[in-house]
Parts: sequence; C-alpha cells; structure tokens
Amino acid sequence: MNDLVVRDDLSVVANGKQDFVTIYLAGQLLGIPVLAVHDVLNAQKITPIPLAPDWVAGVLNLRGKIVTAISLRRRLNLPARKPDEKSMSVVIEHNDEPYSLQIDKVGEVLSLDDSLFEKNPNTLDACWREVSRGIYRLEDTLMAVLDVDKLLETTNAVAA
Repeated sequence: MNDLVVRDDLSVVANGKQDFVTIYLAGQLLGIPVLAVHDVLNAQKITPIPLAPDWVAGVLNLRGKIVTAISLRRRLNLPARKPDEKSMSVVIEHNDEPYSLQIDKVGEVLSLDDSLFEKNPNTLDACWREVSRGIYRLEDTLMAVLDVDKLLETTNAVAA
C-alpha cells in the first residue's frame, strides 16, 4: 500500500519522497511543492500598480480573476532580466488569494528522496534563508525549496 501524506507546506510525501515543480531563476534551480502550484503560464500582460512594493510587478487577468504578479528576481534581490528575455509564471495561492510568481522558466516535476534534503546552510544569504525551507543535493546542482508563504509575507520582504 502506498502511504501518501500531504504536509502543511503542501509538499507530498510518498514512501520518503517529496514532489516539486522545478523552476529556474537567474540560473538557479528552485523547487515549489507540487500541490502549491495551480497554473503555469507563458508571458502575460501585467498592469503596474502605483505605490506597490518594488517586487510587486503588477496584476494580470487570469480567466476573469485578478492575480497579483510578483517579480521573484526583485523579491530575491537578483539582477533584472534582459528586455529581450521572456518570462513565465507559476500561479500559487497564499491566504486564499492567487499570486503569479514571475520566473525565467519552468523545469520538470521531480520526486526527491528525503535523504537528499538538508537545512539551509549558515552561509546562505539572509534574503534567501528567509524564503527557503532548505536544499536538496542533486547529482550536479543544488535545489533550494521555496517557502511560498514566507515568500509572500510582506513584512519580511526586502526592498531591492
């Protein structure tokens, strides 16, 4: 019998493995718990919001619903994308509101063994440490796991 557990952070644990949607941001591999992802979108028209924090890119219309667009690059103090580079979005929910996380590209869904998971290293930048649940050591890279709730808490957001 397959024992399936859904944790509070929406990660799915089955037989000691967790499932993540992988995304790329400025060359960095990141993971979001698979159940936290509602949609994956290509580039969308975003309407700016006056006086919003710098990391709020604006809003977009998703099937008649207004969705707040978050620039993950700005939120995580990364350099801006070049004007000719396309973006994608991962739509998640926080406090019953949809948010579109602006990313560079979506990877694949990975099912990762819990034994590969480690807590955030002490040397990790404070901004990243606030929004990361930890890291997975993969064969040729590290994957930081985003804590979507902490990422969207406005009191913890660092202005660029």
